[in-house]
Amino acid sequence: MKRLMKSSRILFLIAASAWVVFTNNPVSAQQTTQVHYKTLKVGDLDIFYREAGSKEAPTLLLLHGFPTSSQMFRNLIPALADKYHVVAPDYPGYGHSSMPSRDKFSYTFDNLAKVIDEFTEKMGLRKYAIYVQDYGAPVGYRLAVKHPDRITAIVVQNGNAYDEGLDNDFWKPIKAYWKDPKSKEKRDALRFVTKYDATKWQYTHGVKNPDLVSPDGPDHDQFLMDRPGNDEIQLDLLLDYGSNPPLYPSWQEYFRKYQPPMLIAWGKNDQIFPSAGAEPYKRDLKTLHYHLLDAGHFALETNGEEIAGLMKEFLGKHVTKK
Repeated sequence: MKRLMKSSRILFLIAASAWVVFTNNPVSAQQTTQVHYKTLKVGDLDIFYREAGSKEAPTLLLLHGFPTSSQMFRNLIPALADKYHVVAPDYPGYGHSSMPSRDKFSYTFDNLAKVIDEFTEKMGLRKYAIYVQDYGAPVGYRLAVKHPDRITAIVVQNGNAYDEGLDNDFWKPIKAYWKDPKSKEKRDALRFVTKYDATKWQYTHGVKNPDLVSPDGPDHDQFLMDRPGNDEIQLDLLLDYGSNPPLYPSWQEYFRKYQPPMLIAWGKNDQIFPSAGAEPYKRDLKTLHYHLLDAGHFALETNGEEIAGLMKEFLGKHVTKK
């Protein structure tokens, strides 16, 4: 009987101690990975962003592509937030960030990168890894060249930095517009990319199992792209994408000089940025984890768990401190 009472007392003390620890440390694992939806003032712009994870953990800056927004990372963020401080902003004209008129804001990749650079400054992000996809690559690589000391690692998912990545049929009418930027005919020929069929195609083309693609993604993107004037913004940026290839040599020089650890997690069935754009990274990076996935342009939609796993393994080796 005495032994039973003693055991009961020990169990009571253990339970009481656990309760004290819990009440004094209210940040549970669920709270740590819970996503917060915020807005930060950058100049006259309201920049919307998603944030999760402890600010004491290493930071990951997720940079979205076209025609989407930070919503493309809606499932990836909580998958990584248990170990990392994850931040995903929307560019001006995208998602829930401000969409100033074209006469008040020049929609160029230089300006998108400038806004995101100021955003990181206001957020106090001094060191961060970047995830770049599609338009996220020219935004992220501009940041990397400007602040090479801040970049701890790079995750590339269908983000181009080499001429080989644009040598395909998708880019032919866009390149024709670059050569004749005042042509209304060539501009109008690209309007199809702002329509729902094209948006849905980006999500579903090259996908092995379409049942894995939630309709919420393209529907969300199209709803925001259908705002009056947004189609012209997208055409402005398609034109300005021509400013990126001349910068490729400087981006490649950054890779060679600073050798950021890099993870390639590339949807090999993408017709916009096919795997031909992934291969040249091998020329310039010494620490390169290279994976071609059986996926399309928005690989996170179908291979999100796989990419999260690759990122955890990669970041665990190369990004361990704030």
